[in-house]
Amino acid sequence: MSLPIPQAILFDLDGTLADTAPDLAHAANKLRITRGLAPVAYELLRPVASAGARGLIGAAFGISPEDEGYIALRDEFLRNYRTAIAVDSRLFDGIADLLSQLENDGIAWGIVTNKAEQLTSLLVPQIGLDHAKCVISGDTTAFPKPHAAPLLEACRRIGIPASNCWYVGDDLRDVQAGQAADMTTIAAAWGYCGDTPPVTWQADAIAVSPADVLQLVREAGRNAARADWKI
Repeated sequence: MSLPIPQAILFDLDGTLADTAPDLAHAANKLRITRGLAPVAYELLRPVASAGARGLIGAAFGISPEDEGYIALRDEFLRNYRTAIAVDSRLFDGIADLLSQLENDGIAWGIVTNKAEQLTSLLVPQIGLDHAKCVISGDTTAFPKPHAAPLLEACRRIGIPASNCWYVGDDLRDVQAGQAADMTTIAAAWGYCGDTPPVTWQADAIAVSPADVLQLVREAGRNAARADWKI
């Protein structure tokens, strides 16, 4: 499939731009430790990091938001996380270079995450992403991803139609949100990816590394140039 040249690329945050799983896992295991329980292995918590409190509490305690006691655990988890939000969180290798190259090419980039704004606003400047053209959090609009509303709000803020944007994310709901917004979707296979393999998400393309995203941009440009030459 030939991808359209993007005027803007929007990114999920946790598991796509930044490896935040270590700090999220620490916040979840702190819940267990304070209750006299052994920590859960990091390898079991990392895959669910993109699902935030719901995923991490589910993996650490085997309960869901509908279960008794979940709300209290969630609130304590969020307190734990706020106090140590950027201790071990880092940009994935290659992300800084990717964003720099996009800026050099005149392609805008922004962040659309399901993280609550109070957490996003703490994290983003501490990991060097505060020069994004827009930052949309999970509570910026009435609906979080996989609804299209957050992505469409990002388009409104940067002044670029959704059809001229790409959305890159490491979770199935990221692809679903991008499709609902009529964007080109890129599955970030370097991220956490949950419990379903990216090949099943029906994204327009799969990127194994951040460098692959830039390669897809370059290929889109070459394909457009060839199409223009044939006219």
